[in-house]
Amino acid sequence: MKKKTFAIFVGPSVFMMVLFIAAPLLSVLWQSFHVTQPVYEQVEVEICTPGLLGSVCTTEMKTRPLLNDNGKILTETTFVGLQSYRNVIEPDKLRTAIARGSWRDLMNIRFWSALRFTLVFTILTLPLVLGTGLLIALAVNNTLQRIKGPVIFVSLLPFIITPVIGALSIRWLFLGDGILTAGLEWWLDRDIAMFAQAWTIELMMYIYRVWHVAPFAFVVFYAGLQTVNNDALEAAIIDGATRWQRLRYVIIPHLMPLVIFLTLIHLMDAYRVFEEIVGFSASAHVISLQWLTYEFLLQDGTGARAISRASASAILTMIGIAILLGVPLRRVWREQRGS
Repeated sequence: MKKKTFAIFVGPSVFMMVLFIAAPLLSVLWQSFHVTQPVYEQVEVEICTPGLLGSVCTTEMKTRPLLNDNGKILTETTFVGLQSYRNVIEPDKLRTAIARGSWRDLMNIRFWSALRFTLVFTILTLPLVLGTGLLIALAVNNTLQRIKGPVIFVSLLPFIITPVIGALSIRWLFLGDGILTAGLEWWLDRDIAMFAQAWTIELMMYIYRVWHVAPFAFVVFYAGLQTVNNDALEAAIIDGATRWQRLRYVIIPHLMPLVIFLTLIHLMDAYRVFEEIVGFSASAHVISLQWLTYEFLLQDGTGARAISRASASAILTMIGIAILLGVPLRRVWREQRGS
């Protein structure tokens, strides 16, 4: 292919990636090292109170933001280096918690509490999503042909539902006198409050993530099962291999590239967990790194936003994703070099 033709085909994609991915990332990185604040001035204000013998006037100093010619607040940007990262990580409190050996003190630090939940959520749901998706794919692949279509449609329903809507639906089933809560209370003969404790909320979020994402893994695995070499399966059957042995030594090695692909997708998506926090209203008990970034972007009592700390939190989240992706990407790199 000629260079000009290659540039014509690739150029628009590269331009869009630079415009919507590279440029925003560089902007966030720059903002994490700088703090933009309004410029204030001290003004002497005279306040007069009417009285019987005349007005009583007092003067006091007030702080107000400077305005430009267009009536907008003037701001100044200052380079702060790694200070925003320190404000997010809070190393002093971290060292104190480690010195005391106090897990509670460590979890009282917002960043480390969010990191703990994000890592556990990502790593714990990964094998559950892969295993559930593979089991559904194997079950559908061995289903009768005339009912395979409806079974596939029903299996895909959780993935079709909007994440926040799905989380809200699950929450309503268990919240208060929800249908499932009422059923469990009748069965166990005791009162149940699924949203009163952090660990029950986390459990619900794990279950929801597997329920919502496993259909995507099912679709990928089901497509991969259609390409399994039937000759290898028949040879394994002739040799007396059991179903488990055929699955372990024939099917899973064939699906291993898809396992790596799903692992990469899941790690990137689950590490940015946010919808579950919103849908289950879990911010009072557990938060994620993505939620922490969102909190920094909310206005405080003065109407200001911690843009620099939000940018630092976003960069730290990206670093965490890159570290998690290192293991599967290294495996892919070795396989490519070997081939």
